[in-house]
Amino acid sequence: MHETEPLVQRVTSVALRAMVLAWLMCPPAFSQSVARVMVDAWFNSQQRTNAAGQQEYFHYKWNDVSNSGFFLFGQVFRGFGVATDTLYNAPTEANLKGAQFYIIVSPDIPAKNPHPHYLQPEDARQVAQWVKLGGVLVLMANDPANGEIEHLDQLADLFGIHFNPVLSHHVVGSDQAAGTIQVKGGGSLFRYPHTLYMKDTCTLSLKGPAVPLLQDRGDVLMATAKYGKGTVFAVADPWVYNEYTDGKNLPAEYDNLGGAVELVEWLVKQAPHGNSVSR
Repeated sequence: MHETEPLVQRVTSVALRAMVLAWLMCPPAFSQSVARVMVDAWFNSQQRTNAAGQQEYFHYKWNDVSNSGFFLFGQVFRGFGVATDTLYNAPTEANLKGAQFYIIVSPDIPAKNPHPHYLQPEDARQVAQWVKLGGVLVLMANDPANGEIEHLDQLADLFGIHFNPVLSHHVVGSDQAAGTIQVKGGGSLFRYPHTLYMKDTCTLSLKGPAVPLLQDRGDVLMATAKYGKGTVFAVADPWVYNEYTDGKNLPAEYDNLGGAVELVEWLVKQAPHGNSVSR
């Protein structure tokens, strides 16, 4: 490669992961967080019994260090000086007021949770109003066999984003190539090349004001929309959970963790006064 190309393009993915992990261990530029990201625990409220015999929330949660958790994703946010929090109730403009970012991930279906909380029109109205005032909303869907889509679309549709209840990037057994997504870099979201992995996704359909951020094999997988003072980011898969970011479960060429760092950097820039919470 030409010597003037970015360093990140010239290191191996193993070295890149090591650099990212070292970066995550460094303290943020601010001694006190000035922003907060809330992950939903209402629409996805799965619980399990822990070693102490107590019920605990898991699956896309900040303190879940197992394969299903968002522990490393949370570390990325904290690396940018953003405090992580969890919302255990239905979202309202009032209980989202102190957060700059709100993440809804793979809402429950009965197979995952016998008592799912489906997103309702009033929920959509409350969240949309929060976004309109400047909030940054992250919607992470899933394939229909693993996440609820119909009710989630009541919210996504308000921003010109529609999750299609189809199965794409279907991985059978160890056929990881089916879930491999090559990102060239040079885009508004991903400035650098990445080899990402998404297993069993849905797809997105868009209309104004939404625009695509990532497409693969004819499918829109990531998109964004401006809404009032706020921003919405949508993705067809929760691709940043520990199983695919900790470097233990995928071959070395995959770098979902590096992609997660670029995603959070982009999200921070969308927030009002976003530069104040960057490293």
